[in-house]
Amino acid sequence: MRLAIILAASLLLSSAALAADAYPTKPVLKTSKTVVDETIVYPTTGPAQVKADIVTIAPGAETVFHRHGVPMFAYILKGTVVVDYGDKGKKTFTAGQGMVEAMTTTHRGTNPGTEPVEILAVYMGADGAENVIPMK
Repeated sequence: MRLAIILAASLLLSSAALAADAYPTKPVLKTSKTVVDETIVYPTTGPAQVKADIVTIAPGAETVFHRHGVPMFAYILKGTVVVDYGDKGKKTFTAGQGMVEAMTTTHRGTNPGTEPVEILAVYMGADGAENVIPMK
């Protein structure tokens, strides 16, 4: 009986270890601030709404200057993007990096490379809130 208990315990522990190895995690980001040190604030204009897009920036292209009306998590899937935050400087992000983009600071992304940049953009907003606000 004792041997059966030891074998069962060993099997249980090894199964748990195998399960953990089956889907390991790699932390990407944990923050309460945006990339330019703004406090993250969620909109309260309506029911919560999460939207995810893959943004592609062609080689040599740039986005329009814009802001975000909601918190936006960005994860660089491919390439390198340089983001101009005006008087807060420029920051370079490469594949595998994640960040919470600036909300109230106007900014623009540029692809300095020869391959398209792909960015997973996850907007954590609310019904009626603007995710991207182009500057004129």
